[in-house]
Amino acid sequence: MSTEAPESYPPVGFFGPIRFTFRFVAMAGLLLLCLPLHYLYKLFGYPSPWPSRFLFGIAWICNVRIAIEGVRLKEDVFYVANHLSWLDIPIVGGVARAAFVAQDGIAGWPVIGWLAALNNTVFVSRTSRLSVGSQVDTLREALHAHQPVTIFPEGTTTDGTSLLPFKPPLFAVLAPPPRGIRVQPMLLDYYGLGPETAWVGDESAPRNAWRIMCRRDVIPVRLVFLNPFDPAQCNDRKEIAATAREQIRHALSASLGGKPVL
Repeated sequence: MSTEAPESYPPVGFFGPIRFTFRFVAMAGLLLLCLPLHYLYKLFGYPSPWPSRFLFGIAWICNVRIAIEGVRLKEDVFYVANHLSWLDIPIVGGVARAAFVAQDGIAGWPVIGWLAALNNTVFVSRTSRLSVGSQVDTLREALHAHQPVTIFPEGTTTDGTSLLPFKPPLFAVLAPPPRGIRVQPMLLDYYGLGPETAWVGDESAPRNAWRIMCRRDVIPVRLVFLNPFDPAQCNDRKEIAATAREQIRHALSASLGGKPVL
């Protein structure tokens, strides 16, 4: 793997590989600590807090420091967020104790797929239209279990200075919504560091992880919980998606100093 960072990013530097090694070992140690405790909770039939604690620890090890704004709904909630980086997963999962909707290909990734399954990730296909019905059923089952579920409806990542159109198909689980579920939009704001940390373009996942884990400086992130709304008040899944996107768009514009976001 190349250690040469693009010119637009902070250089890895001499101590970068040392920081990478230290963080990798710390993550492995954290996993070895959390796994037995997770299975112990499961053995006695208790809800396990350890997947979310592990995720929060991953963010902390990567030098992410999180400021939380707004009032978070803790259950019966469908979170909707913008998406910049794989760091979004430990940030949101660690703070909100949320499961995620992820493409089914991730289920087969070594270690990562297994860890995602431990956190009750709902794996869906982005290519098979025939499986949409079963995907909606899977999501409904997850919501009935009371754990918050998070989606990144842009379908890919940005550098935090724009917002892509939302893909409405998975909002079908909310039309009609099960059991009084509320939708709560969230803004992930990296304080202008999105271009330095985001996973965008042709960059591979290992290269992005290398840059992040070699990085010296703190990565400040603001996680803003916006106003929840009742999806039952919307006509269809497209209106639900549009309502969530408008809140995030407005918050992102404000975070960029009033710069218009389409």
